Amino acid sequence: MQQLTQLKKNSENVYKAITQQIDKWWTEDFLGSSKKVNEEFTIRFGTTFKTLKVTELTPNKKVVWTCIDTLIDIPELPNNTEWKGTEIVWNLDNNATNTKISLTHIGLTPKVKCYNICEKGWVSFLDSLKLFVETGKGSPFQNKQENI
Repeated sequence: MQQLTQLKKNSENVYKAITQQIDKWWTEDFLGSSKKVNEEFTIRFGTTFKTLKVTELTPNKKVVWTCIDTLIDIPELPNNTEWKGTEIVWNLDNNATNTKISLTHIGLTPKVKCYNICEKGWVSFLDSLKLFVETGKGSPFQNKQENI
């Protein structure tokens, strides 16, 4: 799966958002660190989670994460660990005022049962990343607790 988007900020701002501010645009439920190679972090979407390891960083140019553990809590999925072993590659191409992002999720193909759900999710979270970088306010997933 590959997604492209253009942001009206330089790659330094985009790189910082991807490596240090995940809770501002992807999900507020973030644990760990994503600033250095070999660091690990877990993101949660309710009972669904993904644990990712930072496997490559080229400042302001490229970020690569490998999914080392996951549970996609969607009852209709026969395999709720489909992300395990996949790679998420962020390539940033900068000019004076804009950054083009090429997001490739290696291993997330149409053959994977969660493909349609996950592709829509990436579109939504890329929109949130763009919003966060350009305005300072993203729309990350929020775990809402109900008062009983």
